[in-house]
Amino acid sequence: MSNSQPHWKESEELDLETIDLSYSKLVVLNDEVNTFDWVITCFVEVLKHSEEQSEQLSLIIHHKGRAVVKNDSFERLRPYKEALVTRGLHAIIETD
Repeated sequence: MSNSQPHWKESEELDLETIDLSYSKLVVLNDEVNTFDWVITCFVEVLKHSEEQSEQLSLIIHHKGRAVVKNDSFERLRPYKEALVTRGLHAIIETD
């Protein structure tokens, strides 16, 4: 999988006062480790996406290197991100 640079690094402190937390994007990045089946399973179980939607997102990630898998506030996306990362996916939250 390709290495895409995250919008912000995990080790950086976010200044929550200066970013718009009302709209954030949960992004999953491509890697060379996880199978399509595993990514699809994670999206169905964690994000509650349909099998079809999960398959389409996994193909976008494979071909484009990344995909927005969910939009919501930063705080609402955080548990989804943590659950995906715990399962071995490379997930980040981007804010506008």
